Amino acid sequence: MDAVRGKQQGSEGSGRPPSLPLPATSSEAITVLAHFHRAEIARMSGWRDRIDLTTNWAITVVAGMLSVSLSTPSAHHGVLLFAMVLVFLMLSIEARRYRFFDVYRTRVRRLERNYYAQVFAPRAGVEENWARHLGDDLREPRFLMPLRTAMSRRLRRNYFWMFLVLLAAWILKISSSWLLRDEVAVDPAKPVPGMIQNLALGPVPGWVVLIAVGAFYCWLGYATFRPPEKFGELTHGDVHV
Repeated sequence: MDAVRGKQQGSEGSGRPPSLPLPATSSEAITVLAHFHRAEIARMSGWRDRIDLTTNWAITVVAGMLSVSLSTPSAHHGVLLFAMVLVFLMLSIEARRYRFFDVYRTRVRRLERNYYAQVFAPRAGVEENWARHLGDDLREPRFLMPLRTAMSRRLRRNYFWMFLVLLAAWILKISSSWLLRDEVAVDPAKPVPGMIQNLALGPVPGWVVLIAVGAFYCWLGYATFRPPEKFGELTHGDVHV
């Protein structure tokens, strides 16, 4: 302790900011690891709560818009298209939050795999230089997952099914005459042209709306079901968010 105080006093006298002492014994190092693990768990849990909050908002939007659109024939089918836009906005926000969550989860899991797992069940095959990688990440935090991968994971977990519900409701809305009271009556002999005509949104013709919705759902299907990239926690077990 006298040596540490002497170094601190020397640095203060020379005008340099005092440096904090590093762990000098194994017990001090273990204490630092325990506090660091607890802090990263708290940060990871905070971002996990934010992810759940965005999902809850998206579910509320879907339920509310379905109630508005299907409860009365006077409601325009554009309400469901607006719901798709809102849910996509929630997906974009959640994908960004998921990238932050992945940064802190990776730190926690790296420490658990390479240190705590060795304490309880030592075995060969520990990641080389894991402590150095952890230190580099603390010095210069960077996203470890691209945005497209984050969106793909959130789609597979929750959002694709919400979009399917909205699509089914939209198809029901535009194909049911009793839900289109204020629209042009569909000729039974030519149902397809009549349905496309009723898809118009102001100056936007119906066929443009139909192509836009079809292209959007084709992209959703590709983003959801494309082969997942095996990195991060996907390579270390089945339990991942």
